[in-house]
Amino acid sequence: MEVHLHPEEAALLNKVREFVATEVAPFSREWDTQRGLPDSIWTKLGALNLFGLTLPKSLGGLDVSCTLYAEICREFAKGDPALSMNVAAINALCTAHFTHFATPEQCEKYLPGILKGEIKLAWGLTEPDAGSDARRVRTLATPIEGRDGYWHLNGGKMFITNALKADLIIMIARISDTELTAFLLETNQPGFTNVERIHTVGVAASYTTRFDLVDAVGWHTPCKFEEAIGLLYRGRLGIAGMAVGIAERAHELAVEYSKTREQFNRRLCDMQSVQNMLADNEIDVTAAQQLLRLGCSVYDKGLPCVREASIAKLFASEAANRVTNRAIQIHGGRGMTFDYLVEKLWRDAKLTEIGEGASEIQRMVIAKQVLR
Repeated sequence: MEVHLHPEEAALLNKVREFVATEVAPFSREWDTQRGLPDSIWTKLGALNLFGLTLPKSLGGLDVSCTLYAEICREFAKGDPALSMNVAAINALCTAHFTHFATPEQCEKYLPGILKGEIKLAWGLTEPDAGSDARRVRTLATPIEGRDGYWHLNGGKMFITNALKADLIIMIARISDTELTAFLLETNQPGFTNVERIHTVGVAASYTTRFDLVDAVGWHTPCKFEEAIGLLYRGRLGIAGMAVGIAERAHELAVEYSKTREQFNRRLCDMQSVQNMLADNEIDVTAAQQLLRLGCSVYDKGLPCVREASIAKLFASEAANRVTNRAIQIHGGRGMTFDYLVEKLWRDAKLTEIGEGASEIQRMVIAKQVLR
């Protein structure tokens, strides 16, 4: 299955490739070592309208196909997976939330700054006791008397991507024993406190954070929990794109290294054991690409893609881990050093098996679809 893009979309993807080549890939190791993305990257992304990928044009966005969205996530992952993860989540979960659930007043207030990269976003679901089991969310929202649409939020969140830098967080909170919904929460208020930066083994440049809420003020975006969670399907295809990009880059590096490194008077690529690993990597990368494109194609046709999105995300993430592991094996001892990029890709790949629904959750989803 080949990627078929309209001329405008193909032109945007080429711009993204150029941007990644000049503004992302050369700095990936530096960002990883310093454990942070530069503030300037957000406005640079905004200048290309890359926070408006999923927004309709009427709201200032680009309204691109899911296929192009996933391809952009893939290209960013080949340059820097941490940035790819942020681009994927912000578009699929954050700005898409404005498309479906925000009021005109909320859109008018926040979207201009969001699209320029001046208002940084995060999506707040996970809590210390609510991860894969999202319905265990305990952050409680109570209406503020005399302020229609505004609620007090009390609780805490953790493992929230980009929360340390975010100016605005889409917050999932409970309004009754059975109902959950979403709120817009500005972080520059007394009720919001960053408790700790959570340093992770992979995607270390992303600002993953734990924070507490004590009578923080949130602006309600009318939606049901199931509706907000429904945004995860396109999000899973974005993470699948991230995984494919990681696998592709690791495979490229392994092939290049095998052609130049000699042992026993032979190039590594001339050894059958290494050829077998390269062949297995080629199979994993190709299959992941096709499953990703199938899922995006189903989404773009307006058809339910629960099954296809979960299959693509599950296979691509696990393939990325297999491919990066083999790439290190081909590099030998050098692959375990910071001098070679494969070790970083290996660390970054693990996140794709966990974020946007762990592999075990994807298998549950797929099984339910099979047994319907």
